[in-house]
Order: sequence, then structure tokens, then C-alpha cells
Amino acid sequence: MEQDKIIITVVGKDTVGILAKVCTYLANNKINILDISQTIVQGIFNMMMIADNTNSEKEFDQCQKELDQIGEELGVQVKCQKEAIFEMMHRI
Repeated sequence: MEQDKIIITVVGKDTVGILAKVCTYLANNKINILDISQTIVQGIFNMMMIADNTNSEKEFDQCQKELDQIGEELGVQVKCQKEAIFEMMHRI
């Protein structure tokens, strides 16, 4: 079975629990993290994940909305895109 990859980015003022809250959501929804990169520069949190959405019982749009809501609760911006769309947008 082919993986249904998604790109998740999180950007905003660094606070306790950002990574924990996002990762807990993904685990609870059977979304597997394939790769992750995180940096904090002058108090700004920046994270990018590649994840596999294949086993999630939720539709992509619902996950996207719920991750956006988590971002609002944490005071950060969470973007979730399908890998294919992400690649098309960033092709030159």
C-alpha cells in the first residue's frame, strides 16, 4: 500500500508543549511521523514534519482543521498539506 504523505509545519512564539500537543494528536489519530526537523531561533519555534496519514480513520480535511485549531490554542500557526500539492507548489 502506498503511503499518504502529508507535510505539517508549525511556526510561532516558542512555548512549552507545542511538540507534545501536535505529536499526541498525530499518535491518537494513527498518523505516523516519518521525519521531523525543529529549530528555535530567537524565541521563534519552527518545525516541519513529514507524516504518513494512510492509517488515519479521519479524512485529511478534518485533520487539517483540527491541527489548525490546536495551533490557535497554542498561539502558533499549523499548516497541513498533502505532499503532492506541497511539491507542486514548490516546483520551479
